[in-house]
Amino acid sequence: MALLRSFLMRLISTAITLFGVAVIVFVVIRVVPGNPIAMMLPPGATDADIARLQAQYGFDKSIFQQFLIWLGDVVQGDFGTSISLRQPVSELVLNRLPATLELSIMALTIAVLLGGAMALLGTRYRGTKAEGAVDIGAGMALSIPDFLWGLVLILLFGVLWPIFNISGRISPALNIDFSTNFYLFEAILRLRFDVIGDLLGHMLMPALALAIPLAAIIAQLLKQSLKETMHLDYVTLARTRGYSEHSVIIHEALPNAVLPTLTLVGVQFTFLIGGTVIIERLFSYEGLGNMAIDAVINRDLPLIQGIVILFALLFTLVNLVVDMLYVVLNPRLRHA
Repeated sequence: MALLRSFLMRLISTAITLFGVAVIVFVVIRVVPGNPIAMMLPPGATDADIARLQAQYGFDKSIFQQFLIWLGDVVQGDFGTSISLRQPVSELVLNRLPATLELSIMALTIAVLLGGAMALLGTRYRGTKAEGAVDIGAGMALSIPDFLWGLVLILLFGVLWPIFNISGRISPALNIDFSTNFYLFEAILRLRFDVIGDLLGHMLMPALALAIPLAAIIAQLLKQSLKETMHLDYVTLARTRGYSEHSVIIHEALPNAVLPTLTLVGVQFTFLIGGTVIIERLFSYEGLGNMAIDAVINRDLPLIQGIVILFALLFTLVNLVVDMLYVVLNPRLRHA
């Protein structure tokens, strides 16, 4: 019952957060200088043409009236029509969302594997030069932002050694009719290994650029948690029973030390999704972040609102799932 009550309270908090984000975004993007209607019209447009389009998109009303109309439509699943692309915002956003989710999940997978390996290596050889090398590597990885890692990867593997694809999401020459926009998952289900290889070849560099800083954070936190756990009584007892140091770290210390890292990974995953905006632009990746930059450049207010609300929804849902997983995996919180 307590778990259900906590879940319901977090759902209410999520709804309040989304409403607050909607209010802030709606007001802020309308007070920024610039007229999106003027960008849609040719140089010879008359005042009547401007007035007609303003009435069509509701810009002739007050901000409060515009917000009430927009909120009522959003509740019904209608985010309006894109000013620049002249298509429904919900359709545009949902078509690009799978690409960003696949990229973010791949980046998170790389970050967890790389950061976890670094933490285990530093813990196994703690007090030696190997641990110092892990700390130095993590510090360097964390001090360089993801977009700069993207530029480095483009220079290395797109210019000096052109091994990987550094532009686009899939090669146009591939002949496959996707039923959904989750290209990678669908290709795996169809066992199209040629398509899987091509998608991974396009996705690896942007995913790696996103993953390197996150891997450094995971390595630092998990290594510290492991070092603290290695001094606990049950770990000492495992050593007295003759377990190897490797077995003690993996089977005894890691299951308990990983819980604080789980919360960090969930929080950082939300920032990872937001970080795709610049990375997708660098690699011309056809995701939601790339569309967000185009929407801002074109002052496409309905599209900006739809993308920001979707990002906020993803952030809150991921945090909600992480919080619930932490309660389920932590026996002390579960029985409390």
